[in-house]
Amino acid sequence: MQFGKVENPEHIDFTLPADHPDTEVLLKMKAVSKKAVLYVGCAKWNKQELKNFYPKGIRDELDYYSRQFNSIELNATFLRLFPKEQFEKWYAQVPADFRFFPKITRNISHLKRLVDVSELIPEYLEHTLLLKEKLGCIFLQMHNNFQPKNWDRVGQFIDSWPGEVPLAIEFRHTDWFSEPTVSKKLYRLLEENNISNILVDTAGQRDIMHMRLTTNEAFIRFVATNHPCDYYRLDAWIDRLEHWLKIGLYRINFFIHQNHEKDSPLLATYFIKEMNNRLGFDLTIPNQYKNNPTLDL
Repeated sequence: MQFGKVENPEHIDFTLPADHPDTEVLLKMKAVSKKAVLYVGCAKWNKQELKNFYPKGIRDELDYYSRQFNSIELNATFLRLFPKEQFEKWYAQVPADFRFFPKITRNISHLKRLVDVSELIPEYLEHTLLLKEKLGCIFLQMHNNFQPKNWDRVGQFIDSWPGEVPLAIEFRHTDWFSEPTVSKKLYRLLEENNISNILVDTAGQRDIMHMRLTTNEAFIRFVATNHPCDYYRLDAWIDRLEHWLKIGLYRINFFIHQNHEKDSPLLATYFIKEMNNRLGFDLTIPNQYKNNPTLDL
């Protein structure tokens, strides 16, 4: 994941911005009397990239990964629409409580840029919905040059999307958030359609940290820097999530990316450990890191 990559992350101010004022209003309005749910994972389960995560001799990488983490941000579905048989195989490979969070194909988001995609959505869902109850939330990621001048395309896409299928959207161009008239209109559209507004924490583009939730579900894509500061950045997120949980947040989807993915499982484990210790969750600590001194910061 090269988006937002910088050469010297130690020079970046990683302070999380203050919440958008309407985030607290929304969370209080949507608060439920149920125990909060936490999903944490990586962006992929590829053995070559996640070095030192898999024990020697492991052949079924997804089977092993899915018994260490409870979710995966399924970026592979961005590159192409896999056959239905592949989705059925993925479904059968993982435990009952595991969840997939697939990205919508680039044909829809980046190549056609939401133009005339109403016929492509049913085809995509025919495949993806084969994950059945193991489907977490599908997400649409727009290119960083996709601007508010293309507003009508967003509305048409949402109109074509079946409301019963959970959806989150990531906008990367700063004008979606920096222009008050645009952002207000966007947040209202997402709220009215129960679509989560994805938060992206990446070093090279701090100007898209809008901190505006549109559902009581926080979908966070954390892009690590392969630098020790990543742990302190995660601590800041735990502080913010603790506040959101107190005022009504119900579900957290937190996924770790890196430009060099080898340490993503370690960072995800640190996040899980701290969320368990501080906020009372009980997610599994992956076997490879149960006695890793790096996690005792």
